[in-house]
Amino acid sequence: MRKSITYILRILLFVILTILTQVGGVIYLLSLLLADRIKYSFKLKNIITFVALYTITTLLIIPSLAPIFGRVKIQNTESIKPTNYWTVILNRNYVVPELSEFLKSVADDLKTSESSQELRYLDANFPFINKFPLLPHLSHNDGKKIDFSLVYESKNGEISNLKKSRSGYGIFAEPRSTEFNQSDYCLKNGYFQYDYPKYLTLGEINDSLVFSERGTRQLITSILKQKNLGKLFIEPHLKTRMKLTDRRIRFHGCGAVRHDDHIHMQLK
Repeated sequence: MRKSITYILRILLFVILTILTQVGGVIYLLSLLLADRIKYSFKLKNIITFVALYTITTLLIIPSLAPIFGRVKIQNTESIKPTNYWTVILNRNYVVPELSEFLKSVADDLKTSESSQELRYLDANFPFINKFPLLPHLSHNDGKKIDFSLVYESKNGEISNLKKSRSGYGIFAEPRSTEFNQSDYCLKNGYFQYDYPKYLTLGEINDSLVFSERGTRQLITSILKQKNLGKLFIEPHLKTRMKLTDRRIRFHGCGAVRHDDHIHMQLK
């Protein structure tokens, strides 16, 4: 009975790690084989072996193998940073080379606009295999998509690079009473998943910050300057509020989730 439970738990852990990181499940199985070959017995041997093998693979092996599959790891700089480092730890920070150059161009444009804001990215793509789903996203599966955090400011109007949730998702810049409420419309029409990112915050922080219309518009303007931009998704009320009219700014549809907590963009 105990063996059966152990096998079930291992299968479940394999599935969870694969969903979260793409490669974690395979690394977990390899770590079990490696742990069995280690003659010395010590506390938490399986866990320590997995963590060590996963760290080595993530930091050294995957970045070297990803280009074979047409992906590169996003290079973090002073102006390009992940909103939270779980994106990096979970290997959700891989893109095609064209998107890597796109990010550099956006960051450079933000610098020339005399802005203090950094380009803070959220989930991008996994390192290997087109069409491999990066859940919970519907389309982050070809290396050409990435999410960005909204921009916030202090109450005195100073642009901040801090965010309002630990994950970067789930804190919404809600529509005003005079603006069309797309979220309510979708929810009332049976799309129950539309506001589910509210469960993905991992905790709310920096309560004093408020949505920066100026800073977010500046970020989107820098993105729109890139000729190889295909589409950009943001909630309709924010598009209207920021007076954005570019045809590449689209509504993502009620079948997705609301985009007033982050910005989604993709290459042509």
